[in-house]
Amino acid sequence: MKQNILQTPRLSLLLTACATCIGGAFQYGYNISIVNSPSKYVMTFINQTWTERYESAISQELLTLFWSIIVSIFTLGGLVGSWVGGTLAIKYGRKGAMLINNIFALLAAAFVGISYFSRLFELLVVSRLLSGINGGVSLCVQTLYLTEIAPRALRGALATSTSISLTLGIFVAQVVGLQELLGREEWWALLLATTAIPAILQLITLPWCPESPRYLLIDRGDETACDKALKHLHGEAEYPVEKADIEQERLEAEGVKSKNPWELFMDKSLRWQLLSVIILQLFHQLNGINAIYFYASYVFTEAGIPEDKILYVTLGSGLSEFFTAVISGFLVESLGRKVLVIGGYSLMSVWCLGLTLTLSFSEASPWVPYLSMACVFAFILSFGLGPGGVTGTLNSELFTQTVRPAACMIGLSVNWISFFIISIAFPFVVSGLKQYCFLVFLAVCVIVSVYTFFMVPETKNKTFLEIQAEFKSKEKEQKLILVSDMYQSTSF
Repeated sequence: MKQNILQTPRLSLLLTACATCIGGAFQYGYNISIVNSPSKYVMTFINQTWTERYESAISQELLTLFWSIIVSIFTLGGLVGSWVGGTLAIKYGRKGAMLINNIFALLAAAFVGISYFSRLFELLVVSRLLSGINGGVSLCVQTLYLTEIAPRALRGALATSTSISLTLGIFVAQVVGLQELLGREEWWALLLATTAIPAILQLITLPWCPESPRYLLIDRGDETACDKALKHLHGEAEYPVEKADIEQERLEAEGVKSKNPWELFMDKSLRWQLLSVIILQLFHQLNGINAIYFYASYVFTEAGIPEDKILYVTLGSGLSEFFTAVISGFLVESLGRKVLVIGGYSLMSVWCLGLTLTLSFSEASPWVPYLSMACVFAFILSFGLGPGGVTGTLNSELFTQTVRPAACMIGLSVNWISFFIISIAFPFVVSGLKQYCFLVFLAVCVIVSVYTFFMVPETKNKTFLEIQAEFKSKEKEQKLILVSDMYQSTSF
């Protein structure tokens, strides 16, 4: 029997999600954005400390190299964290892994202070590496935890809280980094050290939340603790329904140990789920959203917005993405995951074509730059409504308990690797293709839309076992088609 899709979450479930997100996706989004505001002040600090040591100014090339390392090392840390996260989640539980993960965030903030007072700018690299590890672990474990504590009818809505908190973290960091707050030169170290605040808040709030009921019953075999957690999250009346789903999955997984990523790659029965996750995570970074933010300032300038006001317009785009993520959270259980992903990528392909045309003919008329500006906002909103909010949800929904941690490790590793590749290759792509780079992103968006339509099942209001069964039936269909083709060719 299907559950009511209009089910309202209990307050305890919402508070648990908030405690999870503040030190997870919010912290990750905050870390991505907070480094942008003080960039010129950090480079001044590097120049000053270099001059104090060697009594000569640092070359511009070397200064740029050091800054690039400080920024890009975050992605390397994220890759490491995504692999560490799955292991921590299995050994210490989802809740335990998230609490341990805050150590990386606190150490990252501490190294900023040590760097500032000791005049060792190299420690900023260590700080950003630790922040990246924190981000990699948090995205991996938070996705697992929210997917496992959510009732079936609210699983997608609760999982989209990851994208909601991520975009909120980006926006809050932009606000805190304004000149009117902590965006001044004398406060740059304090600004970077504020990443400790979300970690402290999670350390205060998360201990009051229960461990994942699925982890307690399926991985630990602790039925008493599982019942207690379910009652806390869903109440006395609803918990038997959720317990029945977990029991069914436990029986299916009886005697099966949690798989590691290599074992997951070797398991042919899971190849379509794994391929789907890899494609969705890969193109999540390669779909053009980075190009949009790169071109945003240029587009706003061409539209006649004063240079000192562009930052506030960019804040508006960040706030728009946040509200779109919130809307996605309301729509995901009514429209479903596939509709939002396909619809989002389809709209993004339209805006890519629109940007290519408007940027190519920007001087044809005074109103063309305004069309470019509209396309920028429309692309960001389309991304937030579909791929931005739903991709992470599918990453954990397509797998059952024993393989979910390994699947998240693989999916997020692909995400971080593609993030690293795009950060290196993107400047060359833009300088070579200029506005025509959006035609490449258009092709990417179309490919993902088509693949999702044909290969990814709708997961709305389905158990994990039902989703797995759909993939198995799809695999049988592929085998039957293959046998039929072989038979026809032999007969011919």
